[in-house]
Amino acid sequence: MHRCWLHAGMLMVGLATIFAPVALAQADVVKSLSRTDVSLSLYGAFSGATTGDGIYQSPSNAAGGMIGVRHISNPIMGFEGTYSFNRANQVYSPSTRLPCPPNPTCGLPAIVSADAHEITGDWVPSLKIGNLRPFGVLGVGLLFNQPSSGQIDTTSSNKAAFVYGAGLDWGLLPHIGLRFQYRGNLYRAPDLTTLYGSSGAFTHTSEPMIGAYLRF
Repeated sequence: MHRCWLHAGMLMVGLATIFAPVALAQADVVKSLSRTDVSLSLYGAFSGATTGDGIYQSPSNAAGGMIGVRHISNPIMGFEGTYSFNRANQVYSPSTRLPCPPNPTCGLPAIVSADAHEITGDWVPSLKIGNLRPFGVLGVGLLFNQPSSGQIDTTSSNKAAFVYGAGLDWGLLPHIGLRFQYRGNLYRAPDLTTLYGSSGAFTHTSEPMIGAYLRF
């Protein structure tokens, strides 16, 4: 009986000796893939015009900035939260001729100066290849459109947004690198004026970005 226990103990020690280095190596691989970083990016916001409900709506293009916090556990499990800001001026005009009473402003374009704030939560799959990390972006967010103060006949407009994109991280130093990405936003056009309302149509904003990240 004692010999059986002795043999069993020796077998367990042998198995531990064999598999412990493998487990430690796997843990080191997981640790090397896991990372958390904070990023700052600059981008251009390019939005398309829409027509609907008798309204032609044309947004202006603008520059903006985005900050983000990203955590990647493995190639599949990666998530981020972002906040971005850019100017988002809108021009509203009737797409058809309106029956106008004697009113000098009837039928004229309504120009609204506004800011756009966006908060998103995104899934980020990625793959590390040397000091490069290509990644994808898929998420949802809230877009807050706020007219600048001092404008009459305006109102704020909040819209849900679908976010997608892809990019590449380029590690320059052990904890610092550059981030190149493209993000696209799909959402309903904001209704910022009470004179005409909104086109109500879905619109798209393209955001090519360049930035830097600090990895922890």
